[in-house]
Amino acid sequence: MTSLVIQLLLMLLVILAASELFTNALEHLGEKLGISEGVTGSVFAAVGTALPETMVPLLAIFAGTANANINEEIGVGAILGAPLMLATLTTCLMALAIARRRGMRGTVRPERSGFLRDLDFFLFAFVLAAAAMFVPQEARHVRGALSFVLVLTYFVYIMLTLRASENLVKLGHGTEANEQMFLCRVGLPAKLPTILLQLGIGLALLVFGAEGFIRGVEGVSKILGISALLLSLLIIPIATELPEKVNSILWIRRGKDTLAFGNITGAMVFQGTLLPAIGIMLTPWQPRIEVLTGIMVTLIAAAWLRVNARSGGLFVWVLLANGGLYLGFLAITLTR
Repeated sequence: MTSLVIQLLLMLLVILAASELFTNALEHLGEKLGISEGVTGSVFAAVGTALPETMVPLLAIFAGTANANINEEIGVGAILGAPLMLATLTTCLMALAIARRRGMRGTVRPERSGFLRDLDFFLFAFVLAAAAMFVPQEARHVRGALSFVLVLTYFVYIMLTLRASENLVKLGHGTEANEQMFLCRVGLPAKLPTILLQLGIGLALLVFGAEGFIRGVEGVSKILGISALLLSLLIIPIATELPEKVNSILWIRRGKDTLAFGNITGAMVFQGTLLPAIGIMLTPWQPRIEVLTGIMVTLIAAAWLRVNARSGGLFVWVLLANGGLYLGFLAITLTR
């Protein structure tokens, strides 16, 4: 048990260092390309850091254990657990990171149009994914149509986000890098290949750190005797998603609220559209009580953010309330 704890701490240090490299390079990439903070956060950062975690449900479904039921439980839980964790626990941790500096009545101010667009697309897609659970497995054509709509939704989202970028840059929401790139401090030129090299190093270290963290968490879960479905709903999303969302905590502490939230809400759209589309077609995708509870908490958390996204920003206490929703989910799930 002690060795597992040491492993977790070491991997967290790797993740923190990797996040510094990744966010620093990404800011320079966005500035170099002349794109908005919304695109940098919601598309580049969100997809870049979510792709490694996307492999967990895919590997579980396609190359898991010899027990197909366990593979499906892990796949479904990982697909639905990630948006749950992002909408609740991650937003709460971001609020805790700035609560002392900004106060409970202080605000966070992500660029409003992009923030609302992300949440609207996510809510639409996740409601559709939830509705698909009540479609019988035999109705393959209906399930196929729903999966197609979810994939189409993500591509429409990408197009609208990219289209909005030019105007947002003109309005002062362009991505700006306030610090020198780390690789430039060792003598490399501040050019695109150097940016891409640092980005690749940061992402590779993130993946390495996250994988090491996952192995440690899995070891702890086995010692505690946690079931496959509970592991996939609770432990796997925390192990795979939360470490890499340190990016958002770093950004929000630096006052880059749009980048911070784009990294979260963009990942929610990515994982609320493409992954459920796969789950609907390749798993039973049935409305089990643990799964439905997680879906409801996720939708409530996202809707709560959407309702409170006023022109003056979101209050810090609003984000902390989403942490309460996560605790409520834990209480319901663990006491069953």
